[in-house]
Amino acid sequence: MRARFGPPPPDGGPRLQRVDRTGPRSGRPTLPGPATELVALPSGVRVEQLITGAGDPMTVFAHGLAGDIAGTRPLGSGVAGRRAFFHFRGHGRSDVPPGPWSFGDLAADLRGVADLTGAGRALGVSMGAGALCRLLAETPDRFERVVLYLPAPLDGRRPAAAAQRLRRLLASVESGEAAMIADAVEAELPAAVRNTPAGWSYLRQRVEQLQRDGLSAELESLWSAPAVPDVSLLRAFRGRALVIGCLGDEIHPSSWAAQLAELLGADLQIYDRPTVLWTNRQELRDRVSTFLNA
Repeated sequence: MRARFGPPPPDGGPRLQRVDRTGPRSGRPTLPGPATELVALPSGVRVEQLITGAGDPMTVFAHGLAGDIAGTRPLGSGVAGRRAFFHFRGHGRSDVPPGPWSFGDLAADLRGVADLTGAGRALGVSMGAGALCRLLAETPDRFERVVLYLPAPLDGRRPAAAAQRLRRLLASVESGEAAMIADAVEAELPAAVRNTPAGWSYLRQRVEQLQRDGLSAELESLWSAPAVPDVSLLRAFRGRALVIGCLGDEIHPSSWAAQLAELLGADLQIYDRPTVLWTNRQELRDRVSTFLNA
C-alpha cells in the first residue's frame, strides 16, 4: 500500500502541523472549520463527515479529486433540509485502505454515507460525479434527484491536464512545503481571483488542510478502468437530474456533460466559461438549490 502523502491524521484530539516559514503571508489566520466526525461505513472504511441544516430532505454532497468538504459546501448553501458532506477515502481524515482503488470503491463510500444518513438526493463534483454515476449505474433507483457538476470523463481516459494536475499536487503535498502546495493550488484559481482577499482566503484554507491531512497517492490508481463500464445503464435512472458543465474546461469537457444529460434525461446547463463557482457563484448556487428544493 502506498502511504498518504503528509502526516496521517489521528483519530481525535488536536492535530499538529509542521512549522513552515515558506508559506504565503496573509495577515489574518483562517477561522477553524466546523467540527466533523469519523463514521464507519459497512465496507469497514471510516470517512470524515459533516452534517448541516435541519429537517428533510437529506442531500449528500460528493467532492472532486483532491477536494474537500469546505470546497463543496458553497454548492449546498441554499439547499433545504439536512446536508451531508464527507471526504472520500484518501482525503481529509478519512481512511486510506489498501489499493489499487476503483470508482466502484468511491461509489461504495458515497452509498455508505447516503445509506447511513438516509439521503434521497445527491450532488457530485467531477470525481464525485463519476462516483455518483457509478452508483446510479448499479442502482438506478437509489436517488430521486441528482446534480452532476463538472462531470469528468467516465471512460477511464483522463485529459493530460488532469493527470498533470494530480501529479503536481501529490508532489507538492509530499514535499510538505506550504509554498510549493500554494503554487499547485493557485494554478486552479482564475487569474482574476488571484491576489484578492477571496483568493488568499481560499489558498490559506487549502494549504492548511493539505498540510494537516495529506493526500493519498492511491488516487492515481482510480483511472485504471472506466468509472462506469457501461454508460448505457444510466438510461435506467427514473429520477430527476441536472447536469452542469462549462465551455473551455479541458479537465471536464462539456461534451461529457451533454452526453450524460442525454443518458439520464437530465436538464443541462452549459456555462460559457470555466471556474463558474468563482465567476458566477450566486447564480450557480441558486440553480442548484432551485432544482434540489423543487
